[in-house]
Amino acid sequence: MRVAALISGGKDSCYNMMQCIAAGHQIVALANLRPAENQVGSDELDSYMYQTVGHHAIDLYAEAMALPLYRRTIRGRSVDTGRVYTKCEGDEVEDLYELLKLVKEKEEVEGISVGAILSDYQRVRVENVCKRLNLQPLAYLWQRNQEDLLQEMISSNIQAIIIKVAALGLDPDKHLGKTLDQMEPYLLELSKKYGVHVCGEGGEYETFTLDCPLFKKKIIVDSSEVVTHSADAFAPVAYLRFLELHLEDKKGQRKKEDE
Repeated sequence: MRVAALISGGKDSCYNMMQCIAAGHQIVALANLRPAENQVGSDELDSYMYQTVGHHAIDLYAEAMALPLYRRTIRGRSVDTGRVYTKCEGDEVEDLYELLKLVKEKEEVEGISVGAILSDYQRVRVENVCKRLNLQPLAYLWQRNQEDLLQEMISSNIQAIIIKVAALGLDPDKHLGKTLDQMEPYLLELSKKYGVHVCGEGGEYETFTLDCPLFKKKIIVDSSEVVTHSADAFAPVAYLRFLELHLEDKKGQRKKEDE
């Protein structure tokens, strides 16, 4: 079926797209929710639903995939936080509804790729929106073993870097900017020591994908800065803000185009 992928830029939404394609679906568009530009601290919106760190690079992500990108600014907040979601004016979930409604109208999609792994909160709300729009949610990572998933993502050549840390044992100076394969042994160690979710499903860390088999070009980070959100002595919260980025041809890509 024709599918739009809900993306944050992170590893999970990327790997779920790969699973959609493996299952025979066609990704025809990308959809992303972003924070308001004039909002203080807008890089890191305190949302139950959406990853917003790294949102400045989403345009390049879509360009790397050579797919149309639909974006909407998050105007709502978490109003209905219950286990079951019902349509609620002013809730951030309604921003998702409006975004996917537009994508369905423009691209005639039947399904939505969603990278949720463990969050019932997210799953319930995405399913609510999809049901209202008669769309099929495709969440191939749902409740998969996180150690297996992380290993699969690395083996599948997803080149994602850590862009936010928020857990005991994760150090902004040491770990921001590191790739998944560089971090895997340490994440497994933290999981055993402190019960950290290996895929970051407890909000321990967030990632941004710079390259994967779906990309026609790869994203290069020219410069970035570390922004401290909370200077907690034991579990500081900090993220990378991208300052300059560009796209680069992948090895073999230029050769193919020349032939």
